[in-house]
Amino acid sequence: MQLAEIHAAYRRIRPYIHRTPLLTSRLLDGLLGKRLLLKAEHLQKTGSFKARGALSKALALENPKGLLAVSSGNHAQGVAYAARILGVKALIVMPEEASPVKKEAARAYGAQVADQGVTGENREEVARALLEETGYAFIHPFDDPLVMAGQGTAGLELMAQAGELGLFPEAVLVPVGGGGLIAGVATAVKALSPSTLVLGVEPEGADDARRSLERGEIVRLQEAPKTRADGVRTLALGQRTFPILQKRVDAILTVSEEAILEAEGLLFSRTKQVVEPTGALPLAAVLEHGKGLPEVLALLLSGGNRGFCPAL
Repeated sequence: MQLAEIHAAYRRIRPYIHRTPLLTSRLLDGLLGKRLLLKAEHLQKTGSFKARGALSKALALENPKGLLAVSSGNHAQGVAYAARILGVKALIVMPEEASPVKKEAARAYGAQVADQGVTGENREEVARALLEETGYAFIHPFDDPLVMAGQGTAGLELMAQAGELGLFPEAVLVPVGGGGLIAGVATAVKALSPSTLVLGVEPEGADDARRSLERGEIVRLQEAPKTRADGVRTLALGQRTFPILQKRVDAILTVSEEAILEAEGLLFSRTKQVVEPTGALPLAAVLEHGKGLPEVLALLLSGGNRGFCPAL
């Protein structure tokens, strides 16, 4: 994937998304001793960055009968929103234990949710069966070049907005699940500023991306990890996202569940922003790894769709 593909995705999706703000907080900066730039994707259409990738893929399709997706929540809403834009049906496969709030949000956009008997481990198998049955177009949550390019548009905006403030991000911190967001953002950031570090963040109990980069091969978890950050409960990086991470991501940081909870609280108390646990991962990394990080940091707050968090 190249920068030109991200620009092309941005031209497709621009009429249907928000240019989300880049927030700052003197209180947070003073508390943590950093200059923080908060890319507010929790204020995006559908409440997360997922709308970007879903639209990028959907708008490139030729007369789809409908859209089908697998999701733990935010991708579901993104695809449902894209289907509404196209005027077609959406069918979303979601685990039974997925956030009820996120299920209802997908239904509110007009999607049908298939969740009976669905688990984190069998959801892709269920989706394949429904794909054959319906003939809908499949929109993968992360392992698709058009989806990755759509997610990368958040990186384009971030760098442009930082420039407007006269600031140079020395590092960009991004949550990591299947790798679609960080693959797109890393492509944009490294093309525009090769010296800027791109750092992924994942929970300690869901550190497959960290282990994958260390081993040089995709490490697959045996079961969905238990973590507050339900948006990164994927089992493995994608076959397409992994090589991009190897090439363009500088490191993966892991954080404790306690740090995630503290980061959520700080974002609310200091900035009055309601961010879901996954979106708070970058700030959690600053809390736990701040001493080893540069001074000017851009944090991608990926979503704000708070709901049920699995028991730990």
